[in-house]
Amino acid sequence: MSIAPVIPVLSSSAPSLEGDARARRTDDIVHDMRDARGGRDADDLVRQLIETNAGVARSMAGRYRNRGVDLDDLEQVALLGLTKAAQRFDPDAGHDFLSFAVPTVRGELRRHFRDRGWMVRPPRRVQDLQARIAQAEEALERRLGRSARPSEVAEQLGVEVADVVEALAADGCFTPTSLDATVADGTSALGDLLGTEDRSFDQAEARVALAPVVRALSRRDRRIVGLRFYDEQTQQEIADVVGLTQAQVSRVLTRVLAEMRTGLGTPPAA
Repeated sequence: MSIAPVIPVLSSSAPSLEGDARARRTDDIVHDMRDARGGRDADDLVRQLIETNAGVARSMAGRYRNRGVDLDDLEQVALLGLTKAAQRFDPDAGHDFLSFAVPTVRGELRRHFRDRGWMVRPPRRVQDLQARIAQAEEALERRLGRSARPSEVAEQLGVEVADVVEALAADGCFTPTSLDATVADGTSALGDLLGTEDRSFDQAEARVALAPVVRALSRRDRRIVGLRFYDEQTQQEIADVVGLTQAQVSRVLTRVLAEMRTGLGTPPAA
């Protein structure tokens, strides 16, 4: 059976049953499915099975809200998983429908997050471990009555504590904090507090390295170097200041730069 006949259910706004009423209605549909063998009746029963349990799928999607994926998209993914489960369900196997469907819906949601939900994508092993950690934390919290420590989660999963810590540190990769978000003082944006490349460090290092080389130059050569690289004057402007021709200034600069490279331990340029 193809998915196409039941796809319209994904956008249906019909209210779904809840609790005991849903369970009784599901049992009735499954009973009818045992008597139907293909054809339009079977398709209609599959559609009814999906409509009856759509609320369960939407509830499962709601558990993943606020993690960087729109809730409407999550509900569509969950309903698609429910549709696949309903179409594969064998009413003669004796299984409860939701026991069969819930793992399929959960798997669709997790695959959706794995493939499309990450804004910053960590390694696959970290993504997979995060899903396992979420399950283990829920189980441990019920058992311990408090939030589980990373060491307890690691013991529960049989993994190294360092791996758990790494996965927890990457937990914000679904929805990284906006650089426009305000920080604790309420007046500054996060982006305003991030460091940027500071060229003054490179400049300070260059000055320390060049100082002894420059001091070894003659007074005229130091003046020409200063006019060219500090005052950013052209060769002709320097020539007018020091009383040389532009060609002479060019030769002086070529010679001085070669001497400075040698002084710094760098072979002269060819």
